[in-house]
Amino acid sequence: MDCSEQKTVKMYRTVFLLLSSVLIAACESKQTAVITVPYYNEPDFTPIFLSSKDEAKSKVPHVIADFSFLDQDSNMITQNDIEGKIHVANFIFTSCGSICPSMISNMKILSNELKGYTDIVLLSYSVTPWIDKPSVLKRYKERNEIRDANWHFLTGNKQDIYSLARRSYFADEEIGFTKDSTEFLHTEHFILVDKTRRIRGIYNGTLQLEMQNLLEDIEALAKEEE
Repeated sequence: MDCSEQKTVKMYRTVFLLLSSVLIAACESKQTAVITVPYYNEPDFTPIFLSSKDEAKSKVPHVIADFSFLDQDSNMITQNDIEGKIHVANFIFTSCGSICPSMISNMKILSNELKGYTDIVLLSYSVTPWIDKPSVLKRYKERNEIRDANWHFLTGNKQDIYSLARRSYFADEEIGFTKDSTEFLHTEHFILVDKTRRIRGIYNGTLQLEMQNLLEDIEALAKEEE
């Protein structure tokens, strides 16, 4: 997603928020939460704005697929661990010296701001799982002074991780489903997923400013459940 596409999404969101305000004023007696964060159903990340969560079941069929990977403590993390929780995913590798340090630094901003929330999970998938065994990820987490129990660094079968990244998270959205699964995956994107495992946002993980937008969207998703 380039800058022009991000601006377009933000423009759509601004217009939608204005319209939502009008609807709220006209329908104060209704108790349903207003949906302000868009959904995404395709790799091109075209935003889909809905008026209720019920609509998502029919209009946004895409969800994050089932998975099973080991974390840095050799604990098996599966879809059951994110069921009913908001989560943010990114894709890193421990020997990365380019974008990964910035991504880890910015994910730490999220971790610190979300401290105490048990229903929000951070998942960092290794894209070099043949190197990043659990013990390597554990040292990496310790070296970066990450103590968040809700932030898991995941490793496992390369094909499974790459398939999940591209087909479920649309992590390589410029190529989508057509890229050979053996080609190296390297993306700066953070993907926001709601409690029903539907994608609700994509952010540049190398930009600290984007973390504020991500935090605001997480807060909005939490309010949808109130």
